[in-house]
Amino acid sequence: MAEKRKISRALVSVFHKDGLDEILKTLHAQGVELLSTGGTQAFIESLGIPCTKVEDVTSYPSILGGRVKTLHPKVFGGILGRRENEGDQEQMARYEIPAIDLVIVDLYPFEETVKSGASEADIIEKIDIGGISLIRAGAKNFKDVIIVPSKAEYAPLLDLLKKKGGESDIEDRKWFAKQAFGVSSHYDTAIHAYFAK
Repeated sequence: MAEKRKISRALVSVFHKDGLDEILKTLHAQGVELLSTGGTQAFIESLGIPCTKVEDVTSYPSILGGRVKTLHPKVFGGILGRRENEGDQEQMARYEIPAIDLVIVDLYPFEETVKSGASEADIIEKIDIGGISLIRAGAKNFKDVIIVPSKAEYAPLLDLLKKKGGESDIEDRKWFAKQAFGVSSHYDTAIHAYFAK
């Protein structure tokens, strides 16, 4: 099994964009194709970096008031497709699913919204669906994918990009997966606590 993986394509879809500039510039300099949605895509392009719209890959726009943006087989197939599984690779080719090697995502600020005293309707809208699904998918397929689940992992990612030139070892990817499941676990616990009140 090939343990090293090179980042060729990254999906970037974040709520908090601060601290992302240097990562994006480094990825671009390393020849990584960027996929993105909405506000993140506009932010990437504002840095003068080209970016492919996720909807150009999926052929679906962001729908239901932004509730559904990335939930599509061409996105999740690109993350979950096993690079050394012939059946997966054949299906990815047949359905024109682009492999995604890096996922940078964060979650809507659920806890902060609860603390702010917002209405229940506003709180419910801050229950992230696409983001948490991307985090779980990227972490599940850590053998092939790096998942960056929050701003806290920006510095380790930048360090990896600079030191290893966009390559990662299985140990690197497993570490990011561990962080990702910590983020998803904490998030779901906070949502459960809200409903339990």
